[in-house]
Amino acid sequence: MRVVFSTYGARGSVEPIAGLAVRLRELGAEVRVCAPPDKEFAERLAELGVEMVPTGAPVRPVVTTVTPGSAAGLAQRAADLMAAQFDTVAAAAEGGDALVATGPLPATAAARSVADKLGIRYVHVSHQPVSLPSPYRRPPARRGQPLPPGATDNRALWDLDAQIANTMFGEELNAQRASAGLPPVGSVRDYAFTDQPWLATDPVLSPWQPTDLDVVQTGAWILPDERPLPAELAAFLDAGTAPVYVGFGSTPMSAPEGVARVAVEAVRAHGRRVVVSRGWADLALIDDQDDCFVVGEVNQQALFRRAAAVVHHGSAGTTATATCAGAPQVVVPQGADQPYWAGRVADLGIGAEHEGPMPTAQSLSAALKAALTPETRARATAVSGTIRTDGVTVAAKLLLGAAGQEGTPVSA
Repeated sequence: MRVVFSTYGARGSVEPIAGLAVRLRELGAEVRVCAPPDKEFAERLAELGVEMVPTGAPVRPVVTTVTPGSAAGLAQRAADLMAAQFDTVAAAAEGGDALVATGPLPATAAARSVADKLGIRYVHVSHQPVSLPSPYRRPPARRGQPLPPGATDNRALWDLDAQIANTMFGEELNAQRASAGLPPVGSVRDYAFTDQPWLATDPVLSPWQPTDLDVVQTGAWILPDERPLPAELAAFLDAGTAPVYVGFGSTPMSAPEGVARVAVEAVRAHGRRVVVSRGWADLALIDDQDDCFVVGEVNQQALFRRAAAVVHHGSAGTTATATCAGAPQVVVPQGADQPYWAGRVADLGIGAEHEGPMPTAQSLSAALKAALTPETRARATAVSGTIRTDGVTVAAKLLLGAAGQEGTPVSA
């Protein structure tokens, strides 16, 4: 079986796809990943021996320069994303058996168009539940298109979201489909998602309540990381008590120097050492004291198991990794699906949700106080034992099993 992946986003979009690609290859499938051409993604996939097809523009320059929530330049970026699917992804998927897509709506809607054009199976995957229509929550606002603040009918809001998606992306998608000899689609969002999208999240950390969609929840796609920790980091960990990890992954932060100072001061107020992750915010040490250590690319699975707590932005991947490691968490959500994960951490009692995106030393210290209690540590340890570790295997077998069944529909 030949499976092509299409993903566009930051590390949290690429890493899960890499995990499933590795598992599929272990089970005998041929895999190819169409991903943004950022150097770190290319290096990570090469490290895993997964063939990568550079697709679209690099992500990091966009993420670190676009004003949060701004729609400036969005139409052109969306058109470029679609064009990359019809061009690069279509060429990569030629002769394949399945196209698995995740990422922004313009990319996934175009990816399904490619699959339909080629007559191969298409699977839409979400690594968070927030964007999937559900009567139990409001849809997230789309850039430049706020939802009515006083509206409480979630079903009506999801209908409005579908209309907004059509307004934003419908004309361009259908123009590119026409050029490919495909008929227009009426609902961009519903077409991209299909009636049976996959949700690659853990059912304990992220329970899905049944809806009109036939959602297939596979468990999170986590690739076991066997990389050793750098020798200097291991020596730092061995030299004292467990540190608090502070990092915001691929999320940029305004005034990163101030954020780093606030974080270090808050951790030091509890008598703890600190490991600071640079991330896309380019965090750095604030002084030369020996109670702090800075890291770049690192095995987070191993590091979090040795952390007293993990302070992070609340991405799906970091939240799942910290939860699996049994590390208490402080989530400082910046936007998108991050408030959802912050709420789940608080609801499960495995950490604290920081109120607001910009912490002060006092507010972060208060959140750490809650996370560093023995009770939170015990709860985090207990919950870690309930998290599924077979998400990539479940997803791989679903793909391979469907490939062996005659009459499998083109869209999952």
